[in-house]
Amino acid sequence: MRTVAALIMSIAVVASAMLIGQGLRDLRTGDRFVTVKGVAEREVTADLALWPLRFIATGDTLAEAQQQARSSRDSIMAFLQLQAIAQDAVELQRLDVTDTQANPFQGNANSQRFIINSTLMVRTPDIDKVRQASQAMGELVDSGVVLSADYGPSGPTYIYSGLNAIKPAMIAEATAAARESAKQFAADAATELGELRRANQGVFQILPRDQAPGIVEAQQPVKTVRVVSTVEYYLN
Repeated sequence: MRTVAALIMSIAVVASAMLIGQGLRDLRTGDRFVTVKGVAEREVTADLALWPLRFIATGDTLAEAQQQARSSRDSIMAFLQLQAIAQDAVELQRLDVTDTQANPFQGNANSQRFIINSTLMVRTPDIDKVRQASQAMGELVDSGVVLSADYGPSGPTYIYSGLNAIKPAMIAEATAAARESAKQFAADAATELGELRRANQGVFQILPRDQAPGIVEAQQPVKTVRVVSTVEYYLN
């Protein structure tokens, strides 16, 4: 019986040692990993232009203000037609009429009683025509149209809507770049790159192509799409 008990005890000790050794080996393996980042960038061109044309008309009477507003609207439509922008790409988006004498706290600082604020919105995929027209805005001012930027940013807004189509290829490119960095790290550390431990594809960013102070992405037709993937690999 003593021999059997001793044999069982010996087997238990050996098994425990093996389990402890396996656990320590797994612990060391789990602690040995590298975190790398991979970057992918694409230059893209906007496929939609939104251009709000805001103008103001005033008059001593509502009829005078309305007549001036119609004249300004006709001038804008003629200008857009001259720039080869289709009429069905333009719609009236905003029309506000203010009676300055209706507010008793405003006083009589305004020389004109009625003020009409209007916005014509140009929405078109023809980016080049909008870019060309926006550079000729002086012609509208010369024709007597009073433009305003009181209700948001002035100038066209350029939108890129094809992000979903390029996402898979860009993720693959960023992941491949991250793996190359990890392989180089493993080679420099005299070890081998192991299996993937964890991955985070990152957030896609749409940035202005020319990244400088004061440059706004929405106002640039040509943009840069960027994604940064963060990947962790085990080191064997």
